[in-house]
Amino acid sequence: MTIRVAQNSDLGDLLHMARTAFLQAFTAGNKPENVEAYLAEAFTLSQFEKELANPASTFFVAELEGEIIAYTKVNLVPAQTDVHDPDSLEIARLYVLEEYLGSGLGKKLLDTVIDFAKQHQKKYLWLGVWEHNARAIRFYEKNGLRIFGSHPFPFGDEIQTDYLMRLDLV
Repeated sequence: MTIRVAQNSDLGDLLHMARTAFLQAFTAGNKPENVEAYLAEAFTLSQFEKELANPASTFFVAELEGEIIAYTKVNLVPAQTDVHDPDSLEIARLYVLEEYLGSGLGKKLLDTVIDFAKQHQKKYLWLGVWEHNARAIRFYEKNGLRIFGSHPFPFGDEIQTDYLMRLDLV
């Protein structure tokens, strides 16, 4: 298994994996029409092309035998969605395909992000996680992140709540 920065040539495979992992993570507990609406907005080829081209965003992909099985997207200011602190790095997404959950892959991606943040001299990293995603919250807490707030997250015809979590690096 290797972790590397995503390239334009990865777009199709990355998008397919991202959509699959999103559906695995968020179909339960959500209205199907809201899941479809969010996919149609945030998980399209044109949206991923735009995000990959943004110099303030970086995608890391985890590959096993040439197949993308997990990824994370991080944002520097000005691409950040909420905090907008130049001393911080946002983890905008961290997804692992269901069959690899519990394998340590999420921790490897998180460690990659922590190294990236330190290389960029960031003082902390932060993320938003759906308040009903208990597995993800436990994972982040186990790895040292702590809830410091929340924000509304539009999802189809609902406004959900994401916890904001933070890990100090210095």
